[in-house]
Amino acid sequence: MKKPAGNQTLYNIIHTGLSILVGAFIMACAYPMFFVPCGIAPGGITGIAAIIHHTAGYPVGIVTILLNIPLFILGWRRFGHGFVLRSLAAMFASSALIDLLPLPALTENILIAAIFGGVLIGTGIGLTIRTGASTGGTDMAAVMIHRRLPDFSVGRILLTLDAVVILAAGVLISIEAALTALITVFVSNLCIDRIVTGFNTARAFLIISRESETISRAILEQLDRGVTFLDGHGGYSGEPVKPILSIVTRFQVSLLKSIIQSIDPQAFVISTDVTEVLGEGFSSMSHR
Repeated sequence: MKKPAGNQTLYNIIHTGLSILVGAFIMACAYPMFFVPCGIAPGGITGIAAIIHHTAGYPVGIVTILLNIPLFILGWRRFGHGFVLRSLAAMFASSALIDLLPLPALTENILIAAIFGGVLIGTGIGLTIRTGASTGGTDMAAVMIHRRLPDFSVGRILLTLDAVVILAAGVLISIEAALTALITVFVSNLCIDRIVTGFNTARAFLIISRESETISRAILEQLDRGVTFLDGHGGYSGEPVKPILSIVTRFQVSLLKSIIQSIDPQAFVISTDVTEVLGEGFSSMSHR
């Protein structure tokens, strides 16, 4: 039975709010537990705030809020009320929690702090971006750039923007702080891209064979995966061919190769990574 429109709207609001709070909490935990004790400035506006904290002693959260004001003004004009209000909630929640969470430092090892802190902020930012919001700072700028240049992922854009902050950390804090911040940025952006694009990775196969009918039946029966026939013809021979397109999980790659090899060793096969698959047999689009 379909939910009434009002209930669905309320559910979406609650789900978005909880996702923002969870993302903000995870991100904020990285600072008292890993970054602040070890002097790591992990890029972005909060990285700038961390540099100011180490050089002037001002609280990281308050400085983060102040530095974000110009970006939110720009975001209001570009993205409208909904995006900015969600992002304001995420930014205020994460910034406040950075200063308020009574969490102890978990390690004095700067390498461990860089890695696990990167996982936390990457996970937090990724969850926030999935709600259609931003935590402000350079990840808001990255979302703006990504909407203009969709060929560049949010993670890659963040990596470029954060490099400038890391260079500043190397000058104002220490070279060691800058080098470990690079590790943090690399780890966090891997997490961001994985969470934003999804964990349901697979491989796509394009199979060109004279035994396409037999291969397709084997895929359907042995792998329980769908196949799609494409229309084509050989450029040299001019003969009609029926290329097969099939998406399989990573666990089925070896078995599919064995099937093709046993039926037609001369088949021409192209395979490529697929970062996300939506539809029957994979993730449902209604959960995105």
